Amino acid sequence: MFIFKAKKLHLLTTQILKSKDIMNHLILNTPIMPTTTTTLMTSRRNGGVCFCSSTTSNLKGGQGGVSMVQGASRGIGLEFVRQLLERKEKGHVIATCRNPDGATGLIELKEKFPEHLDILQLDVTDESTIEASALSIKERYGSLNLLINAAGILSIPNVLQPETTLSKLQKSSLLLTYEVNTVGPIMVIKHMWPLLKMGGGSGTERNSAVVANISARVSSIGDNRLGGWHSYRSSKTALNQLTKTISVEFARRKDPILCILLHPGTVDTDLSKPFQRNVPQDKLFTKEFSVQKLLGIIDSVKSMDNGKFFAWDGQEIPW
Repeated sequence: MFIFKAKKLHLLTTQILKSKDIMNHLILNTPIMPTTTTTLMTSRRNGGVCFCSSTTSNLKGGQGGVSMVQGASRGIGLEFVRQLLERKEKGHVIATCRNPDGATGLIELKEKFPEHLDILQLDVTDESTIEASALSIKERYGSLNLLINAAGILSIPNVLQPETTLSKLQKSSLLLTYEVNTVGPIMVIKHMWPLLKMGGGSGTERNSAVVANISARVSSIGDNRLGGWHSYRSSKTALNQLTKTISVEFARRKDPILCILLHPGTVDTDLSKPFQRNVPQDKLFTKEFSVQKLLGIIDSVKSMDNGKFFAWDGQEIPW
């Protein structure tokens, strides 16, 4: 059961995001620490909320490790949180999203796993919320062992649609898609970097911490035979390049962090719903199936896999 207290946004956590209609369609998240007592923080500007623990105890390290899922309010992000919680008797999961108060799926999981799940408010288009999340995680846990960047946009009714021709491409669509699909995840990595470096593989069966960015097969330049989807396709291609570049730097610095990119397949979620008509039934995956496969890849990642791009079945995808 949650105990709620109204507090100004000056506490540990973030400023609550701008409530634009567009952002209602973004899948963005931020972690907060687990306890049986939760504080409800409100913004003086718009009354936004964020679930976070009011306890001052620190859960440094620990068996099972600390995992963060960014973009966890629905879709495969929410499924990552569920499976991570259900497969581990120990360890902690930090789920981040733009609007924790409206994340009913996460709230239900918090009630089921009160000691192992924290929910933080994070908007990938607002760097201050990313910084606040990193500070909150540092003070609560001291480190991270796994970061999954799952937030992304493909279409927004009356605002953004995948382009079928160059003539329909708009600057605003490119900028919005890049901000959410490319810039956001990379800024999350930037601010979580010290925590991942500190955590490495401690408390897990891996030798290193892992950053897993959710990409898409359509981002592959070598596999691009159909064209179209200019904004979404290129935003994920940019994400691939930046992730690869970061993986090279981590390796050069000998930081205990591996970076990989994952294609989940065509998954039955809100993101793919408008585009499922021509997808063969055996190629439309459930969230449960896709996430199970992706976690299998994450669990078995080795140093030789650093900077690589994998499909849900473990096959490497060409750049």
